[in-house]
Amino acid sequence: MKLNELRDNAGARKSKIRVGRGIGSGKGKTGGRGQKGQKSREGVSIAGFEGGQMPLHMRLPKRGFNNIFAKDYAEVNLGTIQKLVDAKKIKAGATLDHAALKEAGVARGGKDGVRLLGKGEFSAKLNFTVAGASKGAIEAVEKAGGKVDVIHVVPAAEKAAAKKGVQYKARKADKEAKQAAAAKK
Repeated sequence: MKLNELRDNAGARKSKIRVGRGIGSGKGKTGGRGQKGQKSREGVSIAGFEGGQMPLHMRLPKRGFNNIFAKDYAEVNLGTIQKLVDAKKIKAGATLDHAALKEAGVARGGKDGVRLLGKGEFSAKLNFTVAGASKGAIEAVEKAGGKVDVIHVVPAAEKAAAKKGVQYKARKADKEAKQAAAAKK
């Protein structure tokens, strides 16, 4: 074999189809695009178009796999709190709750409270009042001489609903008392 006789195997290289080059090419005239109209033009983006009615992808709910009832906790790691103690932004021996952690700039968001996580080194003696805590975080805080109180935080919507219920019960009791007084007369 000589260098000038080197060739690819038969069928290894295939030339691309040149559309619109005459009827004899097999892809002439309309170039494989059918006939007239929007779909024969370039730059068409009508995938999912259903003739003007609301397309299926817009008719279906867009909730996906997001749990709309999930609690929204501000997650705070013990290592982050330890850095704040070392920087003397949090005093050792203090009791930290959602408001204190928010003021320190650690707890962002979390309308349902703070959840304490055990990532990082922790050695400060601190007490925590939080909505949730991991098992590792509780063990680390107690090992350092602190304490974790896990409380149930009532969201604002539930508070408002409960308040309305209390007002309703109070009005109902007043009405019953008036009826009892009227019955006595």
